[in-house]
Amino acid sequence: MISLDQLLIFSLTSLLLIFTPGPDIIYVLTRGVAQGRTAALAAALGFSLGNIGHTLFAVFGLSAILASSATAFTLVKVAGGIYLLYLGYKLWTADPALALSAQGEHKTARIIFRQSIFANLLNPKVAIFFLAFFPQFVRPAQGHPAMQMMILGLTFVVLTMFGFGLVALGAGALNSRLAARPALSAWLHKGAGAILMLLGLRLIWADR
Repeated sequence: MISLDQLLIFSLTSLLLIFTPGPDIIYVLTRGVAQGRTAALAAALGFSLGNIGHTLFAVFGLSAILASSATAFTLVKVAGGIYLLYLGYKLWTADPALALSAQGEHKTARIIFRQSIFANLLNPKVAIFFLAFFPQFVRPAQGHPAMQMMILGLTFVVLTMFGFGLVALGAGALNSRLAARPALSAWLHKGAGAILMLLGLRLIWADR
């Protein structure tokens, strides 16, 4: 259904795009530097699994609605931007000491995992990217275009987990060096919150 060369070209192209600096990878990096490796890995996993939703959107035509309707695109991007503003504010006002305990760390990771899925799903630019990118690697002559899209989507999810996971580990290692000082840890949280709020504003004002 999908040939090996088709999958290889798609994977290499996807990896280049995954490691290109963008809001998602900045989000993972920010979480890791401010909150540590566990938080960063939770964010990486959440954003990766959120791509399953975008794959389904592309297969069933929901992404096409966002691409063709200015109103739908605006509503989703504003909702996504407001959500990032909310996450940034929560991180800005969070108590860094709360996440230092093992219990607090795991609780924080679960919350970040859920937040990252929603943040990904509420980004209409990701939905439109999937709609534009995946069909370039679908070969109708091989049959079942929708199934090919699903396979490509799941491959992209795995590749995103790999790429974002590496970024998360690097950011976590940096956090372990910087966050040993409580005062610095507090500033890291505020800085990370500010970055998330800026990403929210960027999404709200983004063009289609």
